[in-house]
Amino acid sequence: MKRVKKYINRILNIIGRPEVRILPGQIAFFVVLSAVPLIALISSLGSMLSVSLDGLLNMFTDTVPEAVMNILEPAFTGPSFTAGFSIILGFIVASNGTHSIILASNLLFKIETKDYLRRRIKAFFMLFVLVLLFFFIVVILGFGNVILKMVLSLEFLKQISKYVYTIFILLKWPTAIILIFFMVKLLYTMALDQNIPSKYMNKGAVFTTCCCLVITALYSYYASNFANYSKFYGNLANIVVLMIWVYILAYILVIGIAINSDNYNVEKNVINK
Repeated sequence: MKRVKKYINRILNIIGRPEVRILPGQIAFFVVLSAVPLIALISSLGSMLSVSLDGLLNMFTDTVPEAVMNILEPAFTGPSFTAGFSIILGFIVASNGTHSIILASNLLFKIETKDYLRRRIKAFFMLFVLVLLFFFIVVILGFGNVILKMVLSLEFLKQISKYVYTIFILLKWPTAIILIFFMVKLLYTMALDQNIPSKYMNKGAVFTTCCCLVITALYSYYASNFANYSKFYGNLANIVVLMIWVYILAYILVIGIAINSDNYNVEKNVINK
């Protein structure tokens, strides 16, 4: 209980930091601006690789608020980027979200930011990691069952197919959570303009991964069953739900960065002593 109380007090102290209260709004703004281009870009790449995004669309429908899907669904089903210039433009717009994560990370770690060009190039690589994360989630959560059934339909695997499929169903979500954790950890590590070992990103990545999954599910249920945003915002209700959802996720992301910076500073002070 003492350790739990100490951890809760530490989180409350982190939340009370001025940067933590300011930065989520900046990240949320750029993430909302880049959300539709990013999804359209993923849809375009999926079409080029002959990959259906129905699994990803169904996963979003089952987890995020319905009002958010009303805004994002056209990006999945609408016309994709066709020209190379459009794809590049989509990357530029979508990288604003990852660029804001870089700025927030440097500020919380009190690291001097490098020149603008280097940050933009790094933002592109971080965006590429996000795109890979989306595709891995599609393969594991969206089409994992179908792919495994096709593999297990081979004659020499039929005897063990039942057991393998059961194991896959049990391990599917834990595998996805582990994958998300490592991707978040990689983003946290890449975001800094200073070489800091990735081991200092573990606690923040665990916090972010768990909270994003839990908070998204809770907020989706609340927004779909209890909240009545349309009564106050009318036709803007869907946008309001999207902004609140993204802001909550951005807040969690920033707290995760702050946890990492706090953990790094504590261990660095211990080493110096």
